[in-house]
Amino acid sequence: MSNYYIKANRTFSTIRKYAWIFTVLVAIGGLWEPKLGLLVILIMMGLTITAFFTGRYWCGNFCPHGSLFDKVFLPISQNKKIPKFLKSKPMVIGFFIFFMFNFSRKLIKISKLWGTFSFLDKLGLLFVNTYLMVLIVGGLLAIFVNPRTWCQFCPMGSLQKLSYKLGKKLGVTKKSEKKITISSKDKCYACGKCSRVCPLQLTPYLEFSDNNQFDNINCIKCSTCVKNCPANILSLETEENAIKLKEKAFIK
Repeated sequence: MSNYYIKANRTFSTIRKYAWIFTVLVAIGGLWEPKLGLLVILIMMGLTITAFFTGRYWCGNFCPHGSLFDKVFLPISQNKKIPKFLKSKPMVIGFFIFFMFNFSRKLIKISKLWGTFSFLDKLGLLFVNTYLMVLIVGGLLAIFVNPRTWCQFCPMGSLQKLSYKLGKKLGVTKKSEKKITISSKDKCYACGKCSRVCPLQLTPYLEFSDNNQFDNINCIKCSTCVKNCPANILSLETEENAIKLKEKAFIK
């Protein structure tokens, strides 16, 4: 199993290649200029809003930490199987509560400095320390386990899933969300390569719905499986387009 997962290229855009610089800038540069941490507020807003419409698309395409894991740490990662307990609901929910409790507690404490000269520096430093923690913990996990180990229980990933569920309940995601789609199940080799290259070690080839879509909420829509499918039958599509592809394949 140690050689099961493949180190495939995951950086298909300029953002995915260089967004990691933002993480290092905030985590390290922020120690000297704390106000750099205030930029993270924009990141949090961006990932929450996009998740409302597209699920965890941000994680696979815009996330600075994701870029760091895929571009910088992937080449030196042991790329092992991610332990099940790190992907379990108790771990994901428990860590989210733990993180948000501590973050909120510190935020409330800092809010008392509102109007003072040091307020922005203290607020920025809160985000800087958070980024530094992810850089260290996520980096170590990336090297010794798997690049995207942190993403399994990332609090921002959990926040995105909450935002996505709300968007889905309101019917917003039906037209806006794109999912990994297979043009025809009959053409699938069942080779499992989509799973072997998946950053989150998901199994698309085993979970396609009746609409030929991969509905797993943890999918980050990074298209790594699309680029590496030997049958070239995967794509990122809306539900409407997925149905059209299925009908087209049926006619043929």
